[in-house]
Amino acid sequence: MGTMENEDRKEYLRQEYISRINRVLDYIEHNLDQDLSLETLAGVANFSRYHFHRLFKSLMGETLNNFIQRNRVEKAAARLLDNPKTSITEIALDCGFSGSASFARTFKEAFRMSASEWRAGGHLRHSKIRQTKSKYDQLIGKICKDFAIDSFYIGDRTQNPIWRIKMNEQEQIQVEVKEMPELNVAYVRHIGPYQGDSELFESLFDKLMKWAGPRGLLRFPETQVLTVYHDDPKITDEGKLRTSACITVPKGTPTDGEISSMAVPGGKFAVASFEIAADEYEAAWDMLMGGWMPESGYQPDDRLCYELNHNDPKEHPEHKHIVDICVPVRPL
Repeated sequence: MGTMENEDRKEYLRQEYISRINRVLDYIEHNLDQDLSLETLAGVANFSRYHFHRLFKSLMGETLNNFIQRNRVEKAAARLLDNPKTSITEIALDCGFSGSASFARTFKEAFRMSASEWRAGGHLRHSKIRQTKSKYDQLIGKICKDFAIDSFYIGDRTQNPIWRIKMNEQEQIQVEVKEMPELNVAYVRHIGPYQGDSELFESLFDKLMKWAGPRGLLRFPETQVLTVYHDDPKITDEGKLRTSACITVPKGTPTDGEISSMAVPGGKFAVASFEIAADEYEAAWDMLMGGWMPESGYQPDDRLCYELNHNDPKEHPEHKHIVDICVPVRPL
């Protein structure tokens, strides 16, 4: 067998492993409140129990149990803030902890404070954004000058509420609360830092498009392009952040290698429409989550957040990104 064939085989095998691990990550994300046994997850990956634990650690950089426990406690940390009226014990049980004692111990180990301290304001000390506050404040000032909710229109309760938010004297953004469909997507996943790294996203989508194009899956405008975020960057260490570059595909579309598929749940979302520069995404998210959300009568839900990308920034005269930020919500 020639050198090129050997390299091709190695690449095929590497992508097959990534595909199987992605299936496990997706399964864990949607079943945190279930008994995530080694036997169950090894079956999802189609690996033997004996080898799966070691393979997972080698590929992910942490043990399977640590990954599950970390995701459970990080999900609980987010719910504590998003659901102030829900008891700590109820949140712990909903996130898969066996009881309040084990949750309290795990939470303190993860965040160096109790869950009640976190909910009372301790989360602000943990936030990575506060560690780079001066730089972030400049960015917020750039995009959110004179930020204010100018007006909102509810109208008939059967219609979608729409807010128009004043960014500055010239610009407004629109936030609409509406039902979004479930999206079946093919994706390439990245684990690690991503904020502000436009080259990373370009390479992820380039890889995805090169896979989809020859298969006749790029049928614009029917095909939607989106970026899915699995973790909260204010809670999860940046080295463990998961993001997926996605395109919508018909249900049942076969995927292979590094390209995997998943369903992005639908339901009620706050959809905010922006036209921004590449370095303004973080500020746009903060405007929606910190500016609009607290005054809207809604709170974030546990479903996946994502961005719907509507243009190629290279073709925009100012290289702007036209994007909808979509956050799942429910009544406060």
